Amino acid sequence: MILLVEDDAGDALLVEEMLADSDLDSSLTWCKSLAEAQRFLDACTTPVCVLLDLHLPDVHGLDAVTRIVRTAPDAAIVVLTGTAEGEAGLMAVATGAQDYLVKGRLDPETLSRAVRYALQRKQVERTTAALRVNELMAQENARLERGLLPVPLLRDNNFQAVARYEPGRAHGLLSGDFYDVVQTADGTVHAVIGDVSGHGAAEAALGVCLRVAWRTAVLCGTEQLEQVRLLEEILVAERSDPHVFATVTSLDFVPGGRTVRVVRAGHPGLLVRDRSSVVWEEPQVGMALGLLPGVGRWGRTELALPPGGQVVLFTDGLFEGRTGPSSRLGEDGLLALARKHGTLPASAFVDALVEEAAEGAAPYGGLADDVAVLHLGWGTR
Repeated sequence: MILLVEDDAGDALLVEEMLADSDLDSSLTWCKSLAEAQRFLDACTTPVCVLLDLHLPDVHGLDAVTRIVRTAPDAAIVVLTGTAEGEAGLMAVATGAQDYLVKGRLDPETLSRAVRYALQRKQVERTTAALRVNELMAQENARLERGLLPVPLLRDNNFQAVARYEPGRAHGLLSGDFYDVVQTADGTVHAVIGDVSGHGAAEAALGVCLRVAWRTAVLCGTEQLEQVRLLEEILVAERSDPHVFATVTSLDFVPGGRTVRVVRAGHPGLLVRDRSSVVWEEPQVGMALGLLPGVGRWGRTELALPPGGQVVLFTDGLFEGRTGPSSRLGEDGLLALARKHGTLPASAFVDALVEEAAEGAAPYGGLADDVAVLHLGWGTR
């Protein structure tokens, strides 16, 4: 579709005749003022090439180009100038037009070529802009990934931490799941895994904020229960929506490998595995962070580990994937998977859990939520 914005009836007739004699198969709409053209463009849903005169009754000069670009950013613009206005045409292109034509030198072939060129150039501009947006999104995602998925800070080789993160298929980007592992000078290994409700950049940024706050608290010697209270205060202060909440599990592995101190705030249970078995544990749990700020109370469970015992933490995306029209893998299904692969080394075990859970959900749209898994324990398997 071609929109002619021209107040001179003679020039409008000239353009109409040139279009009729060209090889362009396009309809022509004539508007006599910029205001009339803007109303047309506001209602138009098809690609448009605008033939724009720079001398209109309600606007003059390059402001016409600026206002068309603002009204219809996807429209291609060809400016119509007088024989002595070549400089104005070049300035119009610099302002946002795709090409310009001199009225006194107009012919059907020139008009056809200018319109086709303008439409193609506009398409290239849109494609380039989209690629740039995708590039910026990838860069932002990489920054969020570095914040959400840190390298464990371990002081020796006596503790093994294996982690895996998979973004949910619904958004394909990182969201609010986070984790971290830090060993302090006394040999204790501190770990956290959390899940901010919702999906998107705001939730991912909040997850990064909570993870960094947790690591800072650990390195400053903040006691385990106080860490959880601190995380809730930060979540409430930083969240963009009062309905956003987070579930968290915090672990302290005491040197010696026989016990782990667990604090849970609304987070799923955990798996404990040794060389012969896998069991599901449900340590004491308190309210998720941010549901009722200041009301939540959390306790600490001293969980005994079998010789060589390892702990597996995860977010609920691992077991909430659909495995049928009205069924999900669920906690029992996840435990069955864990027992099926219970003899595998840590890294292979984590991969098997994630990949088999994803495979079971694939016929029903895949894993809709993010998945984070941490495999933790003294020694190696």
